[in-house]
Amino acid sequence: MEPQKFSVRDRIKSFSYAIAGIREFIRREHNARIHLAATIAVIIAAWALHVSLMEAVALTLVIGLVWITELLNTCIERMADLITRERNPHIKFIKDLAAGAVLVASAIAVIVGLFIFIPRIL
Repeated sequence: MEPQKFSVRDRIKSFSYAIAGIREFIRREHNARIHLAATIAVIIAAWALHVSLMEAVALTLVIGLVWITELLNTCIERMADLITRERNPHIKFIKDLAAGAVLVASAIAVIVGLFIFIPRIL
């Protein structure tokens, strides 16, 4: 099989598919809307409290970490639901692990936010 030729049109299409996926993710998933609200709140707080460049980088990384884990968690949950809707302890464990990843990412984000914002607020 020969490698596929590079196509700017195909690359643009792939971006449009990704953006459509994120748009649907926000539209369909309650947790995505919670993450969106938290992201906007953190951006506003960072701007209002004049965080440093490195602090902004840290906030951007942890916000990205939370979004990525939530997107992957949603993918895992949807794929598992396609496999079976019946109770299955193996699928429950997989879903719980994915949800745990979101919880860990969110906890890390909160801790980083506290390190950055508490000194500025006090």
